[in-house]
Amino acid sequence: MSAPTTKVSPSQRAQRMRRRGAMLLAAFTLAATALEGRILYLQLVNKEFLTAQANDRQLRTVEISAHRGSLTDRYGEPLAVSTPVDTIVANPREIKDALDRLGELADATGQEEDALARKITSNLDREFVYLQRHLSPAKAEQVLALGVPGVGSVREYHRYYPAGEVVGHLLGFTDVDDRGQEGLEAEFDQWLKGENGEKRVLQDRLGRPVGVELISEARPGRDLRVSIDLRLQYLAYRELKAAVADSRARSGTVVVLDPSTGEVLAMVNQPSYNPNDRSQYSAERYRNRAVTDIYEPGSSFKPLALAAALESGRYTPTTIVDTSPGFVRVSDGLTVQDDSNLGKITLTTILARSSNVGAARVALTMDAQDIWRVLASFGIGRLTDSGYPGESAGRLNEPQHWRQVGQATVAYGYGVSVTPLQLARAYAAIAAGGVVRPISMLALDKPPPGERAVSVSTARALTQMLEAVVSSAGTGRRAAVRNYHVAGKTGTAQKAVVGGHSDERHTAFFAGFAPATHPRLVVVVVIDEPQGAAYYGADVAAPVFANIVTGALRVLAVPPDALPPMPLTVVAQAQVTP
Repeated sequence: MSAPTTKVSPSQRAQRMRRRGAMLLAAFTLAATALEGRILYLQLVNKEFLTAQANDRQLRTVEISAHRGSLTDRYGEPLAVSTPVDTIVANPREIKDALDRLGELADATGQEEDALARKITSNLDREFVYLQRHLSPAKAEQVLALGVPGVGSVREYHRYYPAGEVVGHLLGFTDVDDRGQEGLEAEFDQWLKGENGEKRVLQDRLGRPVGVELISEARPGRDLRVSIDLRLQYLAYRELKAAVADSRARSGTVVVLDPSTGEVLAMVNQPSYNPNDRSQYSAERYRNRAVTDIYEPGSSFKPLALAAALESGRYTPTTIVDTSPGFVRVSDGLTVQDDSNLGKITLTTILARSSNVGAARVALTMDAQDIWRVLASFGIGRLTDSGYPGESAGRLNEPQHWRQVGQATVAYGYGVSVTPLQLARAYAAIAAGGVVRPISMLALDKPPPGERAVSVSTARALTQMLEAVVSSAGTGRRAAVRNYHVAGKTGTAQKAVVGGHSDERHTAFFAGFAPATHPRLVVVVVIDEPQGAAYYGADVAAPVFANIVTGALRVLAVPPDALPPMPLTVVAQAQVTP
């Protein structure tokens, strides 16, 4: 039997509905109040935190890379230029939610998936990480087309050297961030690099840019015109590379200067390296031996020592020096000797026949301080003022430390060390009438003031004496250039080893200038440790000098200064021609 149903009166039902409505209204009021309170809290109390969080997710400040200035040769030929490239970057906090797509990203960037995953997961506390540097714009577009969250790109610049290894040692190179590391790139980095700019990028939730605000513009670097003539650089590079290969030498160097300005017109070394190939960046390959390596110059140093004799007023080019019996014993147990007994010879013949005995006898008659002063005035023992990174000052001991043996050996290039660039500057001083100028790696608008090393008369006398070296009777006849007067000196130095000097390891030199009547070029050739029977400077360095000077004078259109006289029949015909 069912329980009786209690009837609810209309008044009771209405009362219940009013209670429920009041409760519902109170709940909504309470919820609205709580929501409003939360809104006020977020807007007033936690505003800075939330704004920062939003900015972190939507705004990013990106650096705008500045275009690095170009390096050109003296005539505007490009030597180093910066080309635009794209770098793929990512926000690890955003890409962590799309790790299943790392395989696609790894394939597109040419990386291993595991390495890419480690790069991202180990940087989850960061908002920026490089994924792949320096891609071509087309390759970067393919990566971005994948649409992987948090992956974007930034524009950078990649340094390119059109002449490759031909100019590698002189220019040096930059790092992956386009900062100069070696050579002229390092020396003039502040001039070339410019200043980076900044921009603020607004992104959507997938990391895609939807708006850009410029903060500061990038200021490009300034271009730099260096002193070298790329035509002469190629010529010197070709001749040196062939000579080092033919003689199986350890290394080689050529320096070409303009004696009237001190500008470096060419500077090459072997072995070389390609600055476009970072795998070749080892100190053994990229160091510029022309300015960093020092050598005992051997007989190529004799003209500088004899300059001191001429400056003293006690000697002239025709002064007779007795070299009999072909050797001279010096105190401290040193015996200086020539290949043969040349007897009584002039100062000019001492150079032409490269007599060690003659040079030593002359030096021993002089005051050591006078010799040192002239050598120092040529720049021996001090930097060339080129400013090139890592340049060596060479070595020239103070005269009080020479003793008699040091005074004798310095006359023929032992006990003193020079860089090829220092030796070139000394010969440039002779070619410039006795004025030594600072070396410049930059193209100059006008010659810098120099310092007088020796008198004009001494420089002229040395020039005539050096011409005799290249004559048919001199040791440098293989350096002769047809139709031009050439002045120069050979040199062959035994290399220093523990306990003395080696009979099997040598350095071959030739230093000179042309045309001798109005010098336009000074060229120094150094071949280090040539192998085989031909290791003398006259055999391996002089021909390189001749080939470089022959080509360079033709390139520069320098008129001959030693044309042979016309046959009398030709002269007669010219006189009767109407």
